[in-house]
Amino acid sequence: MSDALNYLIKARPEAMTAYFTFMKESGKHLDPKTRSLISVITKVHSQTERGLRQYLPRALRDGASPHEILDAILMAFPTLGLAKIVWAIDILLDMDIPEFRVELLDSESAWHELIAWDDVRDNEITYVEGRDGRNVFIYRSGKECRVYDSRCPHQVNDIPHLALSGTRLTCPKHQWTFDVSSGECVAKGSRSLKRFDSKIERGVVLAYW
Repeated sequence: MSDALNYLIKARPEAMTAYFTFMKESGKHLDPKTRSLISVITKVHSQTERGLRQYLPRALRDGASPHEILDAILMAFPTLGLAKIVWAIDILLDMDIPEFRVELLDSESAWHELIAWDDVRDNEITYVEGRDGRNVFIYRSGKECRVYDSRCPHQVNDIPHLALSGTRLTCPKHQWTFDVSSGECVAKGSRSLKRFDSKIERGVVLAYW
């Protein structure tokens, strides 16, 4: 939420409470994916970069595919105009979300080999660079393995491994902090790291995305 909205909530709580109640009630008959797609369009229309960076990943979390998001933006061309669409795509490209890469748009989910199980130290965090732009953090506890996306759930920017201290990972952009042993957000933010299904097969760690 912006500093301006935070200020208005404190300065005019009665008015802002009514506003947010209206926004919530006006979309209560829509499924989350549809609401998120509409929100993406409104952020493109108003050219609100911060909001677009938040609602693009939210639309993905709510079940929209990259193709559906692109379709929604393009279908709004009569209202948005080409300049705003190009503005939005420039931001999308800057975010570098793997799912939106041209070579990955039509790819199906699959198991990916990450690292030899013997190279993953017990009770420590291991960072692995993926081949398709998807980097991960692996936490091993005995025979258990947990694989987490390196991208912050806030605005999906990639968190570098240098931001890791022990089991705590802090996103340098907005200081969301995560405990990588559990994936939980422990400071600043409200959402956990995305966890991928994983397994050990023939001595190799695999993750599914």
